[in-house]
Amino acid sequence: MFVGREYELETLSRLYNDDGFHFVVVYGRRRVGKTTLLTHFCKDKPSIYFVAEEYNDRLALESFSEKILSFFGMNGFIGKFENWEKAFLFLAEQSKLNRVVLVIDEFPYLVASNKAIPSLLQNLIDHYLKNTKLFLIICGSSVSFIEKEVLSYKSPLYGRRTAQLIVEPFNFFESRKFFPNYDFENQVIAYGILGGIPQYLSYFDDSKDIYDNVKLKILDKSSYLYEEPKLLLRQELREPAIYNSIIEAIATGNSKLNEISTKVGIDTDKCAKYLSVLIDLKIVERITPLDLKEKSRKSIYKLKDNFFRFWYRFVFTNKMLIEQGMFDEVIENKIKPFMNHFLGEVYEEICMDYLKILNKRKKLPFTFERIGKWWGNNPYRKREEEIDIVAYDRDNIIFSECKWQNQKVDMRVLNDLIEKGMMFEWKNKYYVLFSKSGFTDDLKNFAKHQDRIILIESFEE
Repeated sequence: MFVGREYELETLSRLYNDDGFHFVVVYGRRRVGKTTLLTHFCKDKPSIYFVAEEYNDRLALESFSEKILSFFGMNGFIGKFENWEKAFLFLAEQSKLNRVVLVIDEFPYLVASNKAIPSLLQNLIDHYLKNTKLFLIICGSSVSFIEKEVLSYKSPLYGRRTAQLIVEPFNFFESRKFFPNYDFENQVIAYGILGGIPQYLSYFDDSKDIYDNVKLKILDKSSYLYEEPKLLLRQELREPAIYNSIIEAIATGNSKLNEISTKVGIDTDKCAKYLSVLIDLKIVERITPLDLKEKSRKSIYKLKDNFFRFWYRFVFTNKMLIEQGMFDEVIENKIKPFMNHFLGEVYEEICMDYLKILNKRKKLPFTFERIGKWWGNNPYRKREEEIDIVAYDRDNIIFSECKWQNQKVDMRVLNDLIEKGMMFEWKNKYYVLFSKSGFTDDLKNFAKHQDRIILIESFEE
């Protein structure tokens, strides 16, 4: 099942129909669906899809030659190309009049076997390929490699690309399409567990109970997802044990640099370097509160990937029980009682994305320019405060609270939000409350007569 990626497909199709030479860079973290996207794009087009492996240069060139010659029906008529330059010159000649798509997937592996490939491509693009109808796509899962070795100013390929696409994980509204048989609450739970990685989402069966899926698809030792985070880290990193400890520390509630370094037992400078690597891998993100009053340095770290967050919070910490096959014990006593708290952060992310959708559709009182979280000192209450979502332009501001709880939200939540909003001087203030379980009658009746209060409990498509 192919889901989403409308923008990416539309962009690739627009460039393809332009008919001239194009060099497109596509990248994103592993498992995010790059190969599926490109395969879907190529399915009705004359295309050569080459996946680079961790081969030496000779074997890589042999494999590349075979792909090219097979596409043009010349296997047996021409032997393998002597070098990469001759292979690309052959492609240049064949694509002078006819559109041909060439995808080089896992491009970093190719460069690892031959460091001269980027410089060679630069020369070929400048002198030969730019006058052809070749549609060249290079793709990579090493985000830091693509950004530093292909897109950066120091790269030989700098300025040669005609477009770049970073393929991001799906948000909730895209992910829920995998689970049409689940109600909204179960769609949120599924997204909170699996995140927006299409490959992970495809493993859950929405004809089964959520926790049956957890048991069969995550906790069972034979399941694909059981060891997935650890295997992914081993594939990407040299010291997976330290990274495991850092991710577990964040997953279990340590969000500040000093908290994480203390939990793991390494100094803050080293810890910051490890965190930087995890940020490059799109597993961790560093968040700074919006500078509503003054520039803040109070950054926190959170796991950007929901599945990593779930796995390190509930699987990694309960390995002994899981290894004994005590799945029901883990689900009933180690997961379910803590899920509402776990999903609170997920729900905030969903609500923020929904406000962006409403903003784009111009269904809010104003069009905001910035959105994010805020935390800091409240001079009136003399304590640290937090606001789940803040969105604003020069004259208008939205303060928002998101409640994933079994109780209806009442007037106390609104009053607390209004009081927090008093810290900030803005011309027009609006208050948006999100609630999984709805709102009390008192709050709904009050909001009816207040055009600056918005209550949201369901999300329109």
